[in-house]
Amino acid sequence: MTSGFSYFWQHNLSAFRTFHPHNEVMFMSIIDLRSDTITKPTDAMRQAMAGAEVGDDVYGEDPSINRLQERAAEMLGKEAGLLMASGTMSNLVAILSHCQRGDEVVMGDQAHIFWNESAGASALAGAQIRLVPNGPQGEIDPADLQAAIRPRGNVHMPPTTLVCLENTHNRCSGGVLTPQDTRAVADVAHAAGAKVHLDGARVFNAAVTLEVPAAELVRDVDDVSFCLSKALSCPVGSVLCGDRDFIDEALRWRKMVGGGMRQAGILAAAGLVALETMVDRLADDHANAGRLAHGLANIDGLSVDPDTIQTNIVIFDVDQSVGMASGLINALKEEDVLVSSPGPHSIRMVTHREVDSADIEDALARTAHAVGALRSSPGK
Repeated sequence: MTSGFSYFWQHNLSAFRTFHPHNEVMFMSIIDLRSDTITKPTDAMRQAMAGAEVGDDVYGEDPSINRLQERAAEMLGKEAGLLMASGTMSNLVAILSHCQRGDEVVMGDQAHIFWNESAGASALAGAQIRLVPNGPQGEIDPADLQAAIRPRGNVHMPPTTLVCLENTHNRCSGGVLTPQDTRAVADVAHAAGAKVHLDGARVFNAAVTLEVPAAELVRDVDDVSFCLSKALSCPVGSVLCGDRDFIDEALRWRKMVGGGMRQAGILAAAGLVALETMVDRLADDHANAGRLAHGLANIDGLSVDPDTIQTNIVIFDVDQSVGMASGLINALKEEDVLVSSPGPHSIRMVTHREVDSADIEDALARTAHAVGALRSSPGK
């Protein structure tokens, strides 16, 4: 880490502020790095939504939704797709479709399903969650999975009927699973008679990073969900894809959890635009995340290895000389930089379509200023 970098930003932040002609300081623009979920629909999406052809989707009669589901399934190499309100709903419906009450679901100990989905798998699906370690990029060791799978037929044990993977991995700084990573886990699961669900909320980010079709990343899983409402910039939506029998069962569960959305073709129209126009540009978000990580690594009191950042999520550690993550979050908010925290000593920043390279440099300047102020404060 280079102290000169920190000194420069701490003492030259004013260069990045906008001044009124009468020397009154104007408000800095807000740089929102909390999540790529804050992206607004593009003008093309809004136009498509305004002119969308719609019908009653509960009757299967919304042509825009039908086209979106077919296109999503085609891009992921699956037989059918089903529009959901959110990624959380997609993951829940997948678990409901695969599991009976009292079954066990194995997933990584950093899985979004475990940490951030309000225990829906347990409360609503009645499934027990068993955790195995996630590696630095969100990978699961097939040997750990093999050891965790419960044998069927033992009345004292819940049968393992489902294994969940995540790609990219939210809590592992947007880490990417390769097709080989996924296949190794799927082979173990399938040999034990378990299905594999992929929480692919940002699977297109993984595809862009690895320069492979998304279908190649999900070939060995039984079903996959992905979000339209994150880096693809749609206002709402997730699509769950799998074989037709699975999607038929998922449709029944979607109904049971209240997911029939009638004329939601207005939303599907934005999704179709996203799939055709928003995937390739994800590389820009990844490049900005790399710039962000390199800049953060040069701020005294923060720690991140830029070489581990593969997509658009940057998670970095906050040194005790700075204080708790909550204190830095508040200090950054004073600088009009919004971030989130996955833990008491770590911060998450997410790049997206509404943050450009100039914003990244500005965010780094403001972050260095906030960190410097906290490090020099006796009451931090």
